[in-house]
Amino acid sequence: MARAPILQLTDISLTFGGNPVFDDLNMTIQPGDRVALVGRNGSGKSTLMKVMAGLVEPDRGEVITPAGISVGYMEQDPDLSGFATLGDFASASLPAGETYRVEMAAEGLKFDAARPVETASGGERRRAALARLLAEAPDLMLLDEPTNHLDIEAIGWLEEQLSQTRAAFVLISHDRAFLRALTRATLWIDRGEVRRQDKGFDAFEEWRETTWAAEDEARHKLDRKIKAEARWAVEGISARRKRNMGRVRALQDLRAERAAQIRRQGTAAMALDAGPQSGKRVIEAQGIAKSFGDRTILKPIDLRVLRGDRVAFVGPNGVGKTTLIKMLTGEIAPDAGSVSHGTNLDIAVFDQARSAINPDLSLWDAMTTDPGMAVSGRSDQVMVRGTPRHVVGYLKDFLFDDAQMRAPVGSLSGGEKARLLLARIMARPSNLLVLDEPTNDLDVETLDLLQDILGDYDGTVLLVSHDRDFIDRVATSTVAMDGDGRATIYPGGWSDYRAQRAPDAAPIAARAAQPRPAETPAPEPARAQKSGLSFTEKHRLEALPALIERLEAEIARLSEFLSDAAVYAEAPAKAQKATEALAERQAALDAAEEEWLLLAEKAG
Repeated sequence: MARAPILQLTDISLTFGGNPVFDDLNMTIQPGDRVALVGRNGSGKSTLMKVMAGLVEPDRGEVITPAGISVGYMEQDPDLSGFATLGDFASASLPAGETYRVEMAAEGLKFDAARPVETASGGERRRAALARLLAEAPDLMLLDEPTNHLDIEAIGWLEEQLSQTRAAFVLISHDRAFLRALTRATLWIDRGEVRRQDKGFDAFEEWRETTWAAEDEARHKLDRKIKAEARWAVEGISARRKRNMGRVRALQDLRAERAAQIRRQGTAAMALDAGPQSGKRVIEAQGIAKSFGDRTILKPIDLRVLRGDRVAFVGPNGVGKTTLIKMLTGEIAPDAGSVSHGTNLDIAVFDQARSAINPDLSLWDAMTTDPGMAVSGRSDQVMVRGTPRHVVGYLKDFLFDDAQMRAPVGSLSGGEKARLLLARIMARPSNLLVLDEPTNDLDVETLDLLQDILGDYDGTVLLVSHDRDFIDRVATSTVAMDGDGRATIYPGGWSDYRAQRAPDAAPIAARAAQPRPAETPAPEPARAQKSGLSFTEKHRLEALPALIERLEAEIARLSEFLSDAAVYAEAPAKAQKATEALAERQAALDAAEEEWLLLAEKAG
């Protein structure tokens, strides 16, 4: 028997600035749906999500949510005005006594709930908004780029939470690995049309290419029919005194149909010029170390970067990845050791904060007032890899339109700011490219193009990213930083690092949560080395202690909540819900401990 949808959009039409975003849109979300919402930057993904959340009113149509169904929305730029701390905001909608939910989410997402709102960064505000949504546990969660500003640890934690939830969710993300792991259906926005496929993101690219191929074939057939009918219309004049006016009108209709077809947005015409070749040895670091006060950022490490290397730096936020790169490029000095550079280095930097661009400047001025790009005496041209280009033509290569040229940079979306910064970087010849979180806000197609460009780039790349799939596609070596000052170098990308790390080294995404020896005992590292365990079993054996500790922490919080006898009298429904959650987590703990014992015995 078919289940009733928990959200239904019927005949939705919406227009912004004279251009239709959606027209006659119909779609439903079913209970338990796990949906990837995909599309190019600017296609309307966030707008559609706001329509689903009831935050944007369509021009026409209905958004229907059945009585008793709750919908929660995590937006990219949450408004925290009126709240003193991040925790106050995250727990504002929770009943008294259930703030433990926010504490659990804050621990997993790694933000300080006591931090004052006015001193919180944009990333901390987003994490607080995500914690609020997870704590509210609505029937339908609408998640707009939840992995932005999360490190690999927090992404892994969020991935686990969403994989275990019974709620339905719709997810916008650029993180392929995250989408592949979680989604079972895909909504694809393309030129105002929303298509659905009941397969996860892993099947999206094949579906997209098949759809476009069929579209191209239909367009080709229509063009041939128009050509044939047009020839008949001309030749028929000499053959007949009176033409078939029905066929003439049909030809007019065919031409109108062809004119109404919307051309697909192309990919940005990005290109990199490596410029003069650097020396074979690009960077030689010997025994470099760094501390800030009593905190050790980096213990002594030797690192050699050769021409053509693509080195990824991975680890939790705050461990010092950007600091290490700045030492390698000479921006800051190490406390100990030395860094030497090879010859002919020309460095270009894509910074995480996008601080290289003044938000008050227009796009036009951001390009033409840059001393490294301005063409002498001309305010409408930029120097692109040694050749003058009109600023409008060059920015159109990066998918900006005429109307945006005089708009302030601050009005751009995150993806558009990233494309603008790429446009500035790619205009200059360089042979050492530093990319600090370049994948944030870029759509899948632009990420594909950037990956291909880096593959063909003759220079050297230093990359900081939490996008596991992008690291796998780009990196030739990975520097893993674990937070205690250690940095270990592995050949290959993220998956290679995971496979090669020492058996006694917990994965980055779990190490911070592992119990100390005095607490829940972890299996002896040597056991995972011995024969008897597959690679998957070894990984599971290493991950189980972190899972066990998390379950124990949740059980402790729930037990503390239920220890207050007043809860049963004043809020029996909450008490019942907490009791069920406690039983569920206790069962999960028993199963995890049993699985650990079996795997440890097999390893031994």
